[in-house]
Amino acid sequence: MSENMEDRTMRDAVIVEAVRTPIGKGKPNGALAHVHPVELLAHTLRTLVERSGVDPALIDDVIGGTVDQVGEQAMNTTRYAVLSAGFPETVPATTVDRQCGSSQQAVHFAAQGVIAGAYDIVVACGVESMSRVPMWSNVPAGTDPFGPGVAERYKEGLVPQGVSAELIAAKWSITREQMDAFAVSSHRRAAAAWDAGLFDAEVAPLEGVTRDECVRPGSTPEILGGLKPAYYDPNFAERFPQIEWNVTAGNASPINDGASAVLIMSGETATRLGLRPLARLHSFAVTGSDPFLMLTGVIPATEKVLRRAHLSLDDIDLFEINEAFSSVVLSWQQETGADLSKVNVHGGAIALGHPLGASGTRLTTTLVHAMRERGARYALQTMCEAGGLANAMVLESV
Repeated sequence: MSENMEDRTMRDAVIVEAVRTPIGKGKPNGALAHVHPVELLAHTLRTLVERSGVDPALIDDVIGGTVDQVGEQAMNTTRYAVLSAGFPETVPATTVDRQCGSSQQAVHFAAQGVIAGAYDIVVACGVESMSRVPMWSNVPAGTDPFGPGVAERYKEGLVPQGVSAELIAAKWSITREQMDAFAVSSHRRAAAAWDAGLFDAEVAPLEGVTRDECVRPGSTPEILGGLKPAYYDPNFAERFPQIEWNVTAGNASPINDGASAVLIMSGETATRLGLRPLARLHSFAVTGSDPFLMLTGVIPATEKVLRRAHLSLDDIDLFEINEAFSSVVLSWQQETGADLSKVNVHGGAIALGHPLGASGTRLTTTLVHAMRERGARYALQTMCEAGGLANAMVLESV
């Protein structure tokens, strides 16, 4: 794609509808834990066309993200969600994996296809039922998913994400108090958004579930301060004496179930169908970063997408930075200098939840509705991803 995204002689891509399920907490008591992941995704697809009024037969493709593609999330989950949603059999679908950014990558692929002229109307979506298909289900015990070449390149060994989050906190001198305060802010913002009805336009209630289950409006620094470290391991403690072990279940994202979807088309198609776009997909970037720290790719991805958009950080009115861990967002803020009052204004994954494959389009859904509600011109979304990856994109109001 051209570096110069200001050339509006090319086809553009716009989002005309965006929906998500309420986000359920993981087993054993999650309200959506009994729902098959195909049905979670089918619900958002069905709602998407109902709210937009678009004939599903006109959809050129459905691109979905899922992380643990095994068991009930195997066999191209997106295709079967399309069929379960009642779309015509002629509507194709595929499922992609860029770890936690899988459905944001689906948005990139969908929009780039529209801009290139390969699609007129396309859905980007994602799903994860972490209750029914737990993390690492696709890596059986004793399995090596990395291979000998990676082992040779990283002789000291890669580490789990939680340890990476601890190493990030240590490198950027982020304290337990700062991480807990950020988490409390996420819960308070999410609760305030729910109370103000700001999620009503994006959430599609499912089987009596109407709200996100993990939002805790009564969360306080004192409560979070009493939680124990979630990732302490004596072997890693000996290997990394700089870690203070401050990442807890309270300042990290929870285990969740949910799905989300956005409807993307060319601006010309939206005009022809009489649809008002929520936002234009302006610029895209994806980058690799150190797979050892793993979660810092949001920093260079932000720089890269702003450069492609020919914008500065000050031009951005709203940010969505996935709250996999407090330390990820706070290290990003230190490096970019972004104003945290513009970041995750309706709360983030720490409060709302992080159903892995659904999170990319969940962030997009929340972001486009927040843009309209606040009159924002430009917004930026970026997500850290396992293996040292990150997606970023800039949205523009229409």
